[in-house]
Amino acid sequence: MRALVIFTLLVCALAQEKTFSWNGPGEAYETDPNADACLMDTASCGCCLMQNQIWKLEMFFNLSLNELQTGLERAQSVLNNIRASRSAFSVALTDTRLCVGPNREDSVVKYASVLINLGDGYNTSTGVFVVPRSGVYNLALTVYSDAGTPGARIAACARLRLNGRTLTAPSENNLQDQEDSVSAVLAVQLHAGDYVDVVLPAGCFLCDDKNHYNTFTGFLLYATD
Repeated sequence: MRALVIFTLLVCALAQEKTFSWNGPGEAYETDPNADACLMDTASCGCCLMQNQIWKLEMFFNLSLNELQTGLERAQSVLNNIRASRSAFSVALTDTRLCVGPNREDSVVKYASVLINLGDGYNTSTGVFVVPRSGVYNLALTVYSDAGTPGARIAACARLRLNGRTLTAPSENNLQDQEDSVSAVLAVQLHAGDYVDVVLPAGCFLCDDKNHYNTFTGFLLYATD
């Protein structure tokens, strides 16, 4: 009776015709297509197992390499974007003793001493900063003047303009101070192609030397394009 039960179980097992993977029960890993050839020779089971593991390692390293390549491409894209976003300038009126104005008419101030000009947005020949990329920019203007003698009128004044429209007009115009200065700092939304300049109004005058009392500065805080 016991022999009959064992024989029945053996027949049922053979009838299922299951092929077990080297990955073990319940595993869903993809296997090497050459693995079946190895399984036909039971004497080479150890070799087949090693070959299968090596194949898995190759698959793992290939996937890891692809992920690293993707990450590198993303990092390169971010770096290129940062480089393209670099826009900063800071200029001073002169490096030597010089006074500009007063003039009968308004005139654009041409800052000759370049402290920094990343992206070459500022043009010393025209005195104009052309916006290279849309974004929020920080703009700063400091004006200084020296009346020359006590009691003389000082007129340190200028207008910061965007596309010909005045953004701010810092000014010190009085008889009390022989020398004085005033500053303005703004955060402004600018668009590529906009132009920013500084105008010296009629009757105003600025004085500077190597100490760079008169400065015009701008830089991109973050891009919006």
